[in-house]
Amino acid sequence: MENPGEAGRGIKGERGFGHERLVVYRRALEFYGRVLGLVRPLARRDARLADQLQRAAASVPLNIAEGAGEFRPAEKARFYRIALRSATECAAVLDLMRLQANGHDPCPATRAILSEIVAMLTRLANLPPPSPSPSNSPSNSSSNSN
Repeated sequence: MENPGEAGRGIKGERGFGHERLVVYRRALEFYGRVLGLVRPLARRDARLADQLQRAAASVPLNIAEGAGEFRPAEKARFYRIALRSATECAAVLDLMRLQANGHDPCPATRAILSEIVAMLTRLANLPPPSPSPSNSPSNSSSNSN
């Protein structure tokens, strides 16, 4: 699997926004496209659940983009955690859809993409904070106080 934060070409092959170079963002867009195909038939049976799935699925790439645009590691991780929570909400909706289909999974490929997204977001949300630079460490700053 590619590195979720791997840089490369933008969505259309050109340099673009930073989030467009993230594998996890591109997979989230693919997932959202699949969700759009699921919500139309779902809305006939359960409009509220269809709306919930569409909103949660949209939240995933939106929060990934916000996180990618953030510079502070703690804030970056916070946006990735929000995206992760939205992704797991989508997983729960897919579980409900499976129950409505008497145990038959109507969208295994969509579920597989979502599983990849969750794995990548879990890694991104748990990135360790950067270590302090030697010039900012407490031992160096106190010895220079004279």
